[in-house]
Amino acid sequence: MQTILRGPLRAHETAARWRDAFGKDEVIQRVRPRESKKYLPNPHRGTTTFQRFNGDALYPGMEWDDSKGPEQFSALQLGQPLANAQYPHTTLAYCRWLWSVLEPAKGKIRWEIVDGALAAARARGQTVQMRIQPYIGDDLPPWFWQLGGKAARDGDPSRREPDHNHSAYSTHFGDILRAFAKRYDGHPDLESFDIAYGGPCGETGGNTTVATAKKLVDIYLKSFRKTQLVSMLGTPGCAHASKLARVGWRADCFGDLRSEGKGVVPDGLCWNHMYDSYPREVFENGVSERWKTAPVTLETCWTVPYWEMKGWDVDWILEQGLKYHASIFMPKSCYIPDRWRDKIDAFDRRLGYRFVLRQLNLPLEAKPGARIPFWMWIENVGVAPLYRDYPLALRFRQGETSHIVNLNSDVRTWLPGDVIHAGKITVPRKLQRGEAKVEIAILDEAGSAPRILFANEGAAATGWLPLTKMDVIA
Repeated sequence: MQTILRGPLRAHETAARWRDAFGKDEVIQRVRPRESKKYLPNPHRGTTTFQRFNGDALYPGMEWDDSKGPEQFSALQLGQPLANAQYPHTTLAYCRWLWSVLEPAKGKIRWEIVDGALAAARARGQTVQMRIQPYIGDDLPPWFWQLGGKAARDGDPSRREPDHNHSAYSTHFGDILRAFAKRYDGHPDLESFDIAYGGPCGETGGNTTVATAKKLVDIYLKSFRKTQLVSMLGTPGCAHASKLARVGWRADCFGDLRSEGKGVVPDGLCWNHMYDSYPREVFENGVSERWKTAPVTLETCWTVPYWEMKGWDVDWILEQGLKYHASIFMPKSCYIPDRWRDKIDAFDRRLGYRFVLRQLNLPLEAKPGARIPFWMWIENVGVAPLYRDYPLALRFRQGETSHIVNLNSDVRTWLPGDVIHAGKITVPRKLQRGEAKVEIAILDEAGSAPRILFANEGAAATGWLPLTKMDVIA
């Protein structure tokens, strides 16, 4: 067998019939596309914008605002650039709103806000991660107290915290969760929904008992059957949700390396998330292997320029993020320092999945309707799998006519490292005598158009990756 390295012709090369490179007795061809190191606008992985969308300005400086999710949405202007020079490219947005904003009166939910966010994201080439925050400060819906909500006896004196264990909380907060799921579960533009059941921003679980945490988490689990759910690391609810392989997890203070002892402990030995929180909580919540079946999201503690200002070790931080097999990074739409941009971009390329087709073996010729063998080596050079069930397919094209053949591979099982896929396929019966171009793609759920790009050079604008040709014989 001879090896054909497929790629664009170089200046000194001349076009010839593809079959001329093989000896007359050869029957099998090897195709080895070149790897690409470029950014790929693939879904369900990478960096997210925060409380805004592609094309929107970043937050000024290194500040952000948890409490103000987008409520008004401007139309995408003709020619408006979607990339930001100081931020990674992205196919993901992240939005969270206060409960009081979404439901200012009992049962009167402002669906136009969520609808607007989903539409804005679609227009900007993104899907949206979402969260409903119970409260941040003293900002629960006023009607909650009027309808029987009780304050926690030992809550934070700086705010009026609810008693999460009182029936009024699970009833009313549960109602908006169920209503949200009824309207949006499985929505194609909804990337995931956070299991935020209690505490400020919904991140800590608040004053819930273990029993209450389970009860509140079960509302999410029973209501959302299609949309990806993501639990909050370090909470009893996360430990409960981790029993289901379909639930991912997120950490909300990634990068925290605070080191000031402030007279309590020696400098460099104080508590911080990277040393004292994540390793312990990943183990105790039972999610160390969860990345194999559901996504991991990391949200920065403060912002990346804040890390730079504090002199934190960005290389070590990013290495830890890859160790947790993260798929998504949320640096809060604050600028990335110039001297760290290459590091963040390299980190972004490793997040989630990234598929390189290393080799494909096919016969040089075949008859329409014949069963032919194939052998394929794909390497996932990312740190996690793809969690959506998209079909892998070859396309045989003659002129304007094409035929798609599904390869029956479950891409969700492509963990980091090598993937070998082999078998037999049926050559499309309607192919005509002559040459047929062969292309590959991972298609959308309908199996009609490319959805996932391979990290190989030469991909067409349509998303199909050209590979080789075959002779169709009578």
